Amino acid sequence: MQRRRLFALALAGVLAGGGLAACGDSPNDNKNAANGGKVDFLSIGMPNGTVTENNNPFIGTSAGASLGYRWMIYEPLGQWNNTRPSEPLTPWLASEIKWSADYKTVDLVIRDGATWSDGKPLTAEDVVFTHTMIKSNEALNIFAIPYDSITADGNKVKMTFKTSQFTTHHKVIGQTPIVPKHIWEKIADPATDTIKEPVGSGPYVLKSFSQQATILAARESGYWGTKPAVKELRYTSFADNNAQATALSSGASEWSFVFIPNYQQTFVAKDPEHFKVWAPGVLGIHGLYINTTKKPFDDPKLRQAMNMVINRNDIFVQAEAGYFHPEIKSVTGLPEGAGDAYIADEYKGKTFSVDAAGAKKLLEESGYKFDGTKLLDKSGKPVTIKLTDPGPWSDYQTTLEIIKSNLAEIGIEATVEKPNQNIWDANVQKGDFDATLRWTNGGSTPFDIYQTVMDGDLYKPLGTAAQQGNFGRFQSPEATAALKAYSNATDEAARKTALATIQKIFVEQAPMLPVGSDNVGGAYSTKNWVGWPSDADSYAPLQPTQAGALTVVLKLQPANS
Repeated sequence: MQRRRLFALALAGVLAGGGLAACGDSPNDNKNAANGGKVDFLSIGMPNGTVTENNNPFIGTSAGASLGYRWMIYEPLGQWNNTRPSEPLTPWLASEIKWSADYKTVDLVIRDGATWSDGKPLTAEDVVFTHTMIKSNEALNIFAIPYDSITADGNKVKMTFKTSQFTTHHKVIGQTPIVPKHIWEKIADPATDTIKEPVGSGPYVLKSFSQQATILAARESGYWGTKPAVKELRYTSFADNNAQATALSSGASEWSFVFIPNYQQTFVAKDPEHFKVWAPGVLGIHGLYINTTKKPFDDPKLRQAMNMVINRNDIFVQAEAGYFHPEIKSVTGLPEGAGDAYIADEYKGKTFSVDAAGAKKLLEESGYKFDGTKLLDKSGKPVTIKLTDPGPWSDYQTTLEIIKSNLAEIGIEATVEKPNQNIWDANVQKGDFDATLRWTNGGSTPFDIYQTVMDGDLYKPLGTAAQQGNFGRFQSPEATAALKAYSNATDEAARKTALATIQKIFVEQAPMLPVGSDNVGGAYSTKNWVGWPSDADSYAPLQPTQAGALTVVLKLQPANS
């Protein structure tokens, strides 16, 4: 959730603080390259404002996490490519990863030759220590993994779990940094310690920290993997979206995850040969959550009709600058590319299209009437709805205005409310709203998407905070059972059956109206470095705060080589 909160804030451009604005003497200017010399570092930026020195890889608000450099110092057991979520993880610190059919056991072989940056060997005991530490500390166990036993035998590790980890295996293996036992066993509180001198297994070490630039240097020796061509990584936290975009356009920043309005004109056009944007959709989506406890929106037929008039292409082009939240086209709500492998046979090839006439017909057949241009519910009252999202979230506000106009086509009068973020968040969790645009969780399967929207296990009574999902208080015992069946299935046939049921409920009952997919992309420059992932070679996510960003850095080569 932390990544999504940061993501949402980045959209709004309201991150306050004292980050640097781009300028001619930025510490990230690659002066050697400009003078024809050898490129020696990569400048990376995020629009996060002031950051506090904190290198704890388990703290989502740390500088290491918000800027992304924790994954250059610490490494996971395997690399997860969330642009290809259905593919197996790439072995990393574990040279072999084998899950049992029921995903309750994983057997690992820990890589030979891996060392910590202080020269000590990385062993199976370090892996056992890391996961045992997480198991025994609720604050560290951010994914709520139900560990059972964690043991080592030579260079092998076996972990067992109380329930199936099919839908969370990528988090256990690909999103958990491994730390050295000989350092961390001396730390009094690993959930709060800021780790001023981090020791990791990755190819980089922390050289210096400052607001101007946090610098990581490539290890001189001892890294088990590919020796990086990039000798230094320089991270800067810019004050806001505008400052970050300006830095990208001037070349002072070479890589970032930031929303850029009119990105073709304000960024790409500044240097079309070198300035690029790639924003691949992943298995996480954004959509309009409907409060299903409020009449007449407790009626699936009304929600279906609303779904039929939303112009998703207008939202993509006008609100998301034609790139940031790739348009949802499948009626299942699954994103193109990342979700293709999971679409049930019944819905393959079935896509959204604006159909106001069809929506009106559906409503009339379901007992609704029209009084001129106004829609009347079954009791004869005009249908009105309040759409709500924080005012500073500009792309969301534009989206709500488009949806307001769309709903007017079927006689629904919508108004847009703009509370501050804290009030909005509290209201959404308590169920005090009519409809709101919000994201879902994301993962290696569609489970996280549908769970966030429909899982009865996340249901809370109105007035009680629902922190993890089911904000619309959707109740479907069949959906809850199918989600359980999917996560606990031991074979693909059973998963396919359960997922087909889940999608049928999502399509026919429309508890949330999907609009756009999440993305793990970035804006970048090929002037000094080449080898970035793309549609043609989506080998890793391009967001610099993702664990897979390490794969990107290791693949980069000097443009003039």
